[in-house]
Amino acid sequence: MSPLGPLLTQIRACQVCAAALPHGARPIVQAGPGARVLIIGQAPGSKVHASGLPWDDDSGDRLRAWTGLSREAFYDPGQVALMPMGFCCPGKGDGGDLPPRPECAPLWHAPLLAALPDIRLTLLVGQYAQGAYLPKALRPSMTEAVRRHTEMPAGQFPLPHPAWRSRLWMRKNPWFEGEVLPVLPGKIAAALTQKT
Repeated sequence: MSPLGPLLTQIRACQVCAAALPHGARPIVQAGPGARVLIIGQAPGSKVHASGLPWDDDSGDRLRAWTGLSREAFYDPGQVALMPMGFCCPGKGDGGDLPPRPECAPLWHAPLLAALPDIRLTLLVGQYAQGAYLPKALRPSMTEAVRRHTEMPAGQFPLPHPAWRSRLWMRKNPWFEGEVLPVLPGKIAAALTQKT
């Protein structure tokens, strides 16, 4: 029997930082034992907190467009695992959402990754995921990490966070749409069809 089911139950019941969360604890995660693609994002926003469905907002629409995945495939836990750096909505700060709570990743990432042995491609979405999983030399900045996507460790692919601000970032960095986005759907398709 896969350890993933009991682990997901534990994660979804987590209350470790509930007292620090303005909306209360509602850990949001998606994973299935056969998932081949892992998307590590930042933390759920208020819309996702309300719906309980990961990436169920404008950012998710943009991310799905980047990946070329249909909504059905994206939300199939047998294909795609969705693991944020912070599992609960951290609330708003002066410049947007607050950073992910620091308790989540050290507590839950290692056991969740251990329960997902078939992951072939990990998308590191935004600076927090890149900071946790990429060597420092490859990420002098989020922009440089994304620009150097071909230099990343095997199976890792950095992306900017697809929040509304990414449209401004993309206008300043047209190489992202011209050079990076065209290769991403192919990498995802290859990961999903690669034999174990």
